[in-house]
Amino acid sequence: MTLSIRNQLPGTVTAVTTGEAMATVRVRLAGGQNVTAAVTADAVRDLGLAEGSGVRALVKSTEVALATGPVDGISIRNQLAGTVTEVSTGGAMASVKVSVEGGELTAAITKDAVEDLGLAVGSSVVALIKSTEISLDAV
Repeated sequence: MTLSIRNQLPGTVTAVTTGEAMATVRVRLAGGQNVTAAVTADAVRDLGLAEGSGVRALVKSTEVALATGPVDGISIRNQLAGTVTEVSTGGAMASVKVSVEGGELTAAITKDAVEDLGLAVGSSVVALIKSTEISLDAV
C-alpha cells in the first residue's frame, strides 16, 4: 500500500492496554525510543496487536510539533530527540526534516515558527507527537 504519510517508523509492540473503546499501544522504535499510540480497541483486534508484534508508527507531518529541548509540564508524552537535516520554507509554511535514532521525521510548521526557534541544519530539536496522532500498521 502506498501512503502520503512520510513519517513511518518501524518498531515492536512492547505493551497493549485495552479499555472499553480505546487502547494504548507502547512501541519500541527501531532506534530504541518508545512511543505510545492511542488507537481503538477494534484496531488492536483487527491488526492482531500484541506484545512482540511488528508495526510501523505512522504520523502525518502536520501532527509533528518541534521544540528546542525536552518539554516538561505537558500532556504530550511522545518526545523524540533529533537533529534538523533540512529546512525548506515557503511563503507561510515550512517543511523541517529531523533525523531521529532509527529514522527520519518531517514536521510541517509555520515559517514564523522556524524563524522564532532559530531552526537550521544541525539544530537540536525534540519532535512532539500526541499519542492520538500516531496510527499503527501491522507488518
